[in-house]
Amino acid sequence: MTSMLKKKDRAAHARRALTAAEVVAHLARLEGWGLSGDGERVAIEKSYHFANYYETISFVNALAFIANAQDHHPDLAVHYNRCVVRLNTHDVKGISSTDFECAARFDALVV
Repeated sequence: MTSMLKKKDRAAHARRALTAAEVVAHLARLEGWGLSGDGERVAIEKSYHFANYYETISFVNALAFIANAQDHHPDLAVHYNRCVVRLNTHDVKGISSTDFECAARFDALVV
């Protein structure tokens, strides 16, 4: 298994909610991602657009493979030609660096 897809041992790395300044700095490095929700429901979110349903589902399947390998599972809204991806870290009740790691991996699927 490639190192990018190798499942991480989350027990060895304590996660924490990022500060607002850290979230803004991380968002500046990702194209098309924005904030959604507030409080414990705050998340980063992006809509991916495709030509048709087949391409959308292909993206969702690839994303699911990566999410499972990372042990970090986004909320998805799947439509005919788009998929809305929403990431947050439930155990820290906010946004963690893991959310941004996964976002970058998901973006790499559509380069």
